[in-house]
Amino acid sequence: MAGAVIDQRSQDREIIVTEPSDTILPLVVDLDESLVKASLLGESLVMLLKENPLLLFVLPAWLLKGREFFASQVFRHSSLDPALLPYRTEVLDYLKTERARGRKIILSASDAKLAEQVSDHFRLFDQILASDRSDAHSRRRQGGHLACSLGENGFDYVAGRSPDTILLFLARKIVLVNPHSRKASLAARDPQIEKVIEDPQASLRDYLRPLRPQHWIKNLLVFVPVFAAHRFREIALLERSSIAFVALCCYASSGYVLNDLLDLAADRKHPHKRLRAFAAGDLPLSYAIVLIPFLIALGCVLGMLISLQLAGMLLAYLAISVAYSLYIKRVTLLDVIVLAGLYTLRIACGSAAVAIWPSNWLLTFSWFFFLSLALLKRYSELVIMQRISGDGARARGYEIGDAELLASKGTASGYVAVFVLALYISSGPAASLYGRHELMWFLCPLLLYWIGHAWLVAHRGKMDDDPVVFATTDLTSRILILLMLVVTVLAL
Repeated sequence: MAGAVIDQRSQDREIIVTEPSDTILPLVVDLDESLVKASLLGESLVMLLKENPLLLFVLPAWLLKGREFFASQVFRHSSLDPALLPYRTEVLDYLKTERARGRKIILSASDAKLAEQVSDHFRLFDQILASDRSDAHSRRRQGGHLACSLGENGFDYVAGRSPDTILLFLARKIVLVNPHSRKASLAARDPQIEKVIEDPQASLRDYLRPLRPQHWIKNLLVFVPVFAAHRFREIALLERSSIAFVALCCYASSGYVLNDLLDLAADRKHPHKRLRAFAAGDLPLSYAIVLIPFLIALGCVLGMLISLQLAGMLLAYLAISVAYSLYIKRVTLLDVIVLAGLYTLRIACGSAAVAIWPSNWLLTFSWFFFLSLALLKRYSELVIMQRISGDGARARGYEIGDAELLASKGTASGYVAVFVLALYISSGPAASLYGRHELMWFLCPLLLYWIGHAWLVAHRGKMDDDPVVFATTDLTSRILILLMLVVTVLAL
């Protein structure tokens, strides 16, 4: 099928084709960045590296043989689910309307296999203009053959950002989809251009969304060593902690962006995560590819400004985060243990920044408390997915039957954390640090209340976000956190 136009009417398809009249001409539509918002090459590359990271070392050799060969190899070694691609609703509705009018619809794509899968998914196209060959002129020749068979001005063309120049030149009318700004400005004066379909322009907020700034609140844990040691009046220590906070935000955000890239397919199945910028196709994948190394480099520079020890801790955090995104998050139980460890590592980064090392009490409490939150996160995801997929629901490596086990482990971990807190309050170090340490006993029922409240909300399927973010937006949680802060201050 290489170098040929595939006529799908010759296959066993229930497609009614009306021969074009003088006014109803065939319609050719680009798949890449026209019907689909995202770059299919970029999506295939991400999927390829997710399935086999070692191919990263093969990519330069493919690229040396030319862009067309590179693209053909990426498409050949990867697979995308056509049902999960981010399609442009306006373009799809336009094609369905034209199909109902009796138009012959031809799909133009870079990869024949993917084009066939998309065609089978929609059953909307009569022909495919694509190639499974790696030479640079294959698809161009096909475009020329198709244009010659239809004749000059014998078809209309729905063009993406990188259109086929031959089709663009010979088409009667052109529909421009999300063109570059210069092309959009010229469209109004070009009689060949029938209309322009543009996506809403991304704002600064849209570009910041993948960084998940709402999750930066977790990085405030770097200040815990300073406050736990009651040295928060020392400006120099607060400055060092602040720099560590910004550095950790850079590393954490780079991990979030990487996780979004690797989770494109899974996010598109989720009722809320499908709205993330990359999953929805609102931002190009090239933005993520540039953003990740920039954030890592910035975080590394900030860490080096404080100490080599902090820089090493931050790199350890990054390495664990990458390992989590690539592999660990799919390993049941190990994923929640690593998540809890990443929370505790944030405290260790704060300690490295100010050279105040956390006590065993603090490390033990944080380990069990954050393990409870990690299990809560997985449990809430399962409950949400059950509403969508029923009893066959899965979240990461967990099945719906695991929900009861996760809940028992999670609540038990939370109660162990409260028990550790109670033991600390009755210990000598608490009495020496807090003048009225007896007041700290009020922290135990308040924390028990919050843990029970959070798990109850998740059980009812109403926890749509990360538990830490939930705690900052939920009214009951805010009141409980405020009361715990008041008790701590009064106990000083």
